[in-house]
Amino acid sequence: MAKKDPKELPVEEKLKNLFQLQTTLSGIDEKRALRGELPLEVRDLEDEIEGLHTRIEKIEQDIKEYQSAVTQKKGNILEAQASLERYNKQLDTVANNREYDTLTKEIEFQTLEIELCNKKIKEAQYKVEEKQKDLETNRALLEDRQHALEEKRNELDEIMQETREEEGLLKEKAAELETKIEPGLLRSFKRIRRGARNGLGIVYVQRDACGGCFNKIPPQRQLDVKIHKKIIVCEYCGRILIDPELAGVKVDKAAEEKPKKRRATRKKKEEEGE
Repeated sequence: MAKKDPKELPVEEKLKNLFQLQTTLSGIDEKRALRGELPLEVRDLEDEIEGLHTRIEKIEQDIKEYQSAVTQKKGNILEAQASLERYNKQLDTVANNREYDTLTKEIEFQTLEIELCNKKIKEAQYKVEEKQKDLETNRALLEDRQHALEEKRNELDEIMQETREEEGLLKEKAAELETKIEPGLLRSFKRIRRGARNGLGIVYVQRDACGGCFNKIPPQRQLDVKIHKKIIVCEYCGRILIDPELAGVKVDKAAEEKPKKRRATRKKKEEEGE
């Protein structure tokens, strides 16, 4: 049998298909709700861990640079000490005051160079100590976050394993139902669903009100919904409306009539009081 064009289906059939799709999508939403904020928490932890790795690499690079600077300054000190030793020996063989003054200045310069290098070494060593403490703190934090990530992933995997098969079946069913709905109506339904806080794009009328926003629906509009000759939407929230009977939902008639009975009783008491 050839498949019917969704556009040619009667409104009654279109509404049924839409409500079945809504029920199926709500089932998928429930499965995803079981995962809660876990996927976001896992992603945040992954981003934080990546940032910690980058920070640790930067600290390690800084430590290497400071250590390299210390090595270089120690080399400079050795060179300056060798020069001092040479200049001091030359002082014993100077021929005139000019040579003496020149050597004295060189000795003073090399002495200052050694003092400056020692100062730079101390500063660099202090920086290395600070960086080492910072490195230990970040490594401890990284270990803690990796442990937390492992726990969150295990928790998420456990939930995913429980819901994956059921969610997959629901997705297949939803995809099949979507082929039975005309594209324009399907787009409108999805747009309404995206804008709805509870993800409901089509709702049934209950207690003379919209099942989505719970605003009262005028009697004539309710009648239009019941005869399902055209697609009717709630004038307040824009959700598509469907008659409970068509949706296959049993409405508690007693619950709907109960408030009316209370109003009638109240009116009778007022008449008796008069």
